[in-house]
Amino acid sequence: MERSDGNPRGFDIFVYVEPFVVSALKYRPQRFEDVVGQESITKTLENAIAKDHIAQALLFCGPRGVGKTTCARILAKKINDSDETAAEENDFAFNIFELDAASNNSVDDIRKLIDQVRIPPQVGKYKVYIIDEVHMLSQSAFNAFLKTLEEPPAHAIFILATTEKHKIIPTILSRCQIFDFKRIGVTDAKNYLQKIAKNEGIQAEEEALQLIAQKADGAMRDALSIFDRIVSFSNDAITAQNVSVNLSILDFDTYLQITKQLIEGDIRGVILSFDQVLHKGFDGHQFIVGLASHFRDLWMCKHPDTISLIEVGSHTQKKYLAQSEITDLSFLEKAIAITNECDLQYKASKNQRLHVELCLMQIASVEKKKKKDKPYIKPALKTDKVPQPTQKPITKEEPKPIAEPIVSKSTAETTVETEKSESVEIPNEEPTKISDMTVQKPISIDIQSRGVSGLSLSSIAYQKNIKANQPTNGKSIRKESFGQEGLETAWRALSSKLEDDGEYNLAALLNLDTPRLKNKVEIHLNFPNKTNKLELQSEKEKIICALANELKNDLLQFVIHVIKEEQKNYLYTPRDKYEQLVKINPLVDDIRKEFDLDLN
Repeated sequence: MERSDGNPRGFDIFVYVEPFVVSALKYRPQRFEDVVGQESITKTLENAIAKDHIAQALLFCGPRGVGKTTCARILAKKINDSDETAAEENDFAFNIFELDAASNNSVDDIRKLIDQVRIPPQVGKYKVYIIDEVHMLSQSAFNAFLKTLEEPPAHAIFILATTEKHKIIPTILSRCQIFDFKRIGVTDAKNYLQKIAKNEGIQAEEEALQLIAQKADGAMRDALSIFDRIVSFSNDAITAQNVSVNLSILDFDTYLQITKQLIEGDIRGVILSFDQVLHKGFDGHQFIVGLASHFRDLWMCKHPDTISLIEVGSHTQKKYLAQSEITDLSFLEKAIAITNECDLQYKASKNQRLHVELCLMQIASVEKKKKKDKPYIKPALKTDKVPQPTQKPITKEEPKPIAEPIVSKSTAETTVETEKSESVEIPNEEPTKISDMTVQKPISIDIQSRGVSGLSLSSIAYQKNIKANQPTNGKSIRKESFGQEGLETAWRALSSKLEDDGEYNLAALLNLDTPRLKNKVEIHLNFPNKTNKLELQSEKEKIICALANELKNDLLQFVIHVIKEEQKNYLYTPRDKYEQLVKINPLVDDIRKEFDLDLN
């Protein structure tokens, strides 16, 4: 072509650019084999066409973007194409009529449709009427359509499509053969996107396509629309990071990192990580829902049968498996419950950020609380295997039981309550005065001759003391000697260990008094009240067992002294308060008499 300015030296070159077609239209299936995720329906329709068992009224219902209209068009085309006598060049498109019920929902529109139905097709066997969004028809339009739908002409087939089956009147439903379309699975959608990316020559990461399929929520049309958007954003190289940024989705690594901090109990680190999530523009509700799903996926990784329920890529699945191995099952169950509760109460919260932060603090404290509730030490000797206790009837041939000392109270000025010391027989010992009390020489008594009931509290405690000091698995009782300094050293070490394990109350109880060693095995303590005494008695076996392992002596006993506090006079009535004021200042009484005041 010669240039428009008359210059013969050059020619204008026109380049034809093919218009862009969105993937949802470009890759719309033209055969039943191409429909994704609806194998049961497509197979049923193919068999019906092959056997000529096609109903004259069909209803396709299901979520958006799952292939209802596409299957209706494929079916309408294959109904006439199945005739083997038809020439290949015949075009039966004019035998297919589509009606959008959203904009043509009046009685007049249905009457026009009924008038067209009466006319048979000039070419082909059937005339197919596809009515999309049929639930939008008015009540009067439904009623006008009933008779034709119940007894249509032999050449007419109606295919109704809707996303809201419950809005269709029962009289219409009873006249149709119903096909329920399901949501397309994440794996099916991801595989279809991989096929399209390969055809288009686009490099796409598996994790990126996985995120797109999850975001589509079972709608293939939505997945293709998102795919086109990401292609434009990433310039023909789709990565998981690009998808996360474009779709405002938190990536898997963020949840893996936050879960690691929660397992370690790093509350400060978790709060800072959540702050970074908010700074990226993500919503707190979206974050907590994603965290709950992450915990659910970790729980599924705990058993080989449930791993297939995790809808992630193979690379991410390995990360989930690695983290699930270091995560306790009880932690995951509590974390799921806490995040679910946070999700339910999020919208009602006035301070939503604090609501999520408190949720994270509770989850991070689960392992700490578990560690705190764990017993300090196992009640066993220096063996890795803990022997199972076996009860045997006590006979006279067994070692002599350990007797309780007889303790007598003194009449000193300070009243002292002393626990009955559970002691062992120590020969060649004279009665020794202990502060303001006297412990007589212990007497060995056979349990058979005590005459106590097997169900009495005293006998149960007595037998428990015997079992605690009997040899285990044939090993002898440890009786290594130690002094006051060794006792105090072991006492301080035990207190520090309890604080490290989070048992602060018990550690503070041990720090109330310095233990004193008497009679080689008796540990004497002075407590200010009975409450401290009862608290120590409840943990006595744990403390004695720990000290026994440290001092290598299994004959340790506690002797607890309770020093009663002097009763304080409390002021209850107005007269008590008045008399106290008079003691402080006698002029108060003169003022009362002068003005004739009443104490009531």
